[in-house]
Amino acid sequence: MTVKEEISLRTVTAAAERIQGHAHKTAVLTSTTLSSLFGRDPSTNAPRTLLFKCENFQRVGAFKFRGAFNAVSRLCQETPELAAKGIVTHSSGNHGQAVALAAKLNGIPAYVVMPSSAPQVKKDAVKGYGATVVECVPTLQAREDTAAKVINETGATFIHPYNHPDVISGQGTLALEFLKQAEELGHPLDALIVPVGGGGMLSGCITAAKAINPNIRIFAAEPLGANDCAQSFQSKTFVPSVAPKSIADGLLTSLGSLTWPIIRDNVEDVRTVTEDNIIKATRLIWERMKIIVEPSAAVPAAVALFDEEFKSLDGLNNVGIVFSGGNVDMEKLPWLRS
Repeated sequence: MTVKEEISLRTVTAAAERIQGHAHKTAVLTSTTLSSLFGRDPSTNAPRTLLFKCENFQRVGAFKFRGAFNAVSRLCQETPELAAKGIVTHSSGNHGQAVALAAKLNGIPAYVVMPSSAPQVKKDAVKGYGATVVECVPTLQAREDTAAKVINETGATFIHPYNHPDVISGQGTLALEFLKQAEELGHPLDALIVPVGGGGMLSGCITAAKAINPNIRIFAAEPLGANDCAQSFQSKTFVPSVAPKSIADGLLTSLGSLTWPIIRDNVEDVRTVTEDNIIKATRLIWERMKIIVEPSAAVPAAVALFDEEFKSLDGLNNVGIVFSGGNVDMEKLPWLRS
């Protein structure tokens, strides 16, 4: 993607064509129980429906594969000599696995810088996809410095976890699917609730959804203990994430220079939820929908289920919720915290 090429419906559609046959078209599910907890429209008393886009069923167990595969495959298509030198990224989890698998499928090397504190199971997963894991001390500066060292030594191309136009466009493909699937189910979406960390998925979904339906209402969902997006949105000035703390460990990252303006100008609101409500939502989804989602994925559901101010809004008859992933440490289930 050239510097002049903006993230748009065209780039998202191109990403959808690129990932077709490689990424899963994930299911959209409904739940009578969860929809009933969301309640009825406060003005018309009409029943309301929650629809869930299950990226926990995506390859590597998270939406991250969409953006990673789009970025890696485009690099291979347009600059094969450069791509042959490999790709490098830094990640403590899902993005690293996604990049490793995308590189494997495209037949090029991958180097994933991971903090020494990352769970061994995640390091093993990245290695299992054929990537080289390069460990560093667990600080952002160390990640960036180590990635720069690998780039200098190998000539590999850096792919940012979220602040990259091809990654954002790839993540936006889930919204393309979601809007069409909701129409086919007879529940065209009035609104989307999307979890936000670095903002790659949210900004990609905004780009696709707003281009298809300019009237769709989009809400970001964030843990109260990692509420930099909410602070930024309220002040209309970028506020970095400082010492975030939440069980939703996939949402602890600061917004990016590409993602923040898209979010600032297009979301209706950023809703925050407590740790207790994240845990309650996660458990409810496991118990009533019979699927595994990670706490980060349950954050937007917590908004719909427990945020009384949000539930009081009119016109939210069909609300789409993105389940971002399902990678859970089974030794540390959220409701078994000491």
